[in-house]
Amino acid sequence: MATSDLDRYAARNNSEPPARLGQRYDHDRFLPEPGNTVVCHLDHNVPAHQAVLDARARLQMLPGSERFLYTPVSSLHMTLFEGVIDTRRTADAWPNGVDRDAPVDAVTAIVEERLASFAPLPDFSVRATGVLPTGLVLAGATAEDEAHMRAWRDALTTPFGYRHNDHDAYRFHMTFAYPIQWLPDDMMPLWHSECQAVLEELTAAAPTLPLRSPAFCTFADMTAFPERLVLEPAD
Repeated sequence: MATSDLDRYAARNNSEPPARLGQRYDHDRFLPEPGNTVVCHLDHNVPAHQAVLDARARLQMLPGSERFLYTPVSSLHMTLFEGVIDTRRTADAWPNGVDRDAPVDAVTAIVEERLASFAPLPDFSVRATGVLPTGLVLAGATAEDEAHMRAWRDALTTPFGYRHNDHDAYRFHMTFAYPIQWLPDDMMPLWHSECQAVLEELTAAAPTLPLRSPAFCTFADMTAFPERLVLEPAD
């Protein structure tokens, strides 16, 4: 994880409020922003999931953590492919041939029907490679796992009918929180050392993170992602 990743949350590097503040969330709650997505939820039935919750809890205890709005533990997931979202109706994020003004529910129905015949791809394992104030930076546990994750993303461009401009550069992650205010500059050394310590503890306790199978999900906001169709990996 590059130092600049964490420094993006420092007040000295930001002259404007966080980009999604007032759209996705305000200072104390998440706002309506419906859409759909393909995610792998954190598997709470596997004991190693507790290491992720411990990492999240440790971040919440740090000075300055009140400057972040945390998502519920039950919502934790890794996004495999970003689906449509009501507030982002651009050419690279909306199904080709579908009216750009179509309701999100109608688009969800179209994509879900296409996914019914989606060919399964190989399974993969995931590891944490970084810890930020907002959550975990993730990657495939091995080069082969990373290739499988990227293959899933490539294949999902077909049923979704678009390819994001940053498709190849996308960084896998697990969001814990969203910034409300930037961190004071004098807190940054502490956050650098603590995020590194959290990463070391997490990777020692959970070398790979327990994730459920990819699933097509909907959401009304960032607090819950109910699964509509599980996309079981190939054997």
